[in-house]
Amino acid sequence: MTQALELAERAAQMGEVPVGAVVVQNNRLIAAAHNLRQTDGNPIAHAEILAIQSAARQTGDWRLTDTALYVTLEPCSMCAGAILLARIPRLIYATKDPKSGAVDTLFNLLSDQRLNHQAEIRSGVMWQESRELLQSFFRQRRENRVESCRSG
Repeated sequence: MTQALELAERAAQMGEVPVGAVVVQNNRLIAAAHNLRQTDGNPIAHAEILAIQSAARQTGDWRLTDTALYVTLEPCSMCAGAILLARIPRLIYATKDPKSGAVDTLFNLLSDQRLNHQAEIRSGVMWQESRELLQSFFRQRRENRVESCRSG
């Protein structure tokens, strides 16, 4: 999770929502990414999607059945769907997402027995660090908006 948080910090420095993700296979990092939606102008350039794509390229297989995904924020429904489709068996995330969390908060997609795949979920790993990074990022954005309104 430490590496995912470092990636999230890098995203924040670029003006991206600070989310980082890493894919681990046999205790070895095989893919790492952070959000690039703003940079790439791509609505699906979430850290999880980019890390999963990279891991599939690295392994040469879209089935990532022997991996774990670490991410700093609870995945949204799109990312939870990608986790299911890639057959990732373990998700470890830092902090819940009250606005779009699709793993525990708003939905329980990775635990839905109606689907053909489920994932083991562990949450709360380094949640304070992740939450503080997100809060700081959005606080700074709000302050910047207020300043631009005052000067404009």
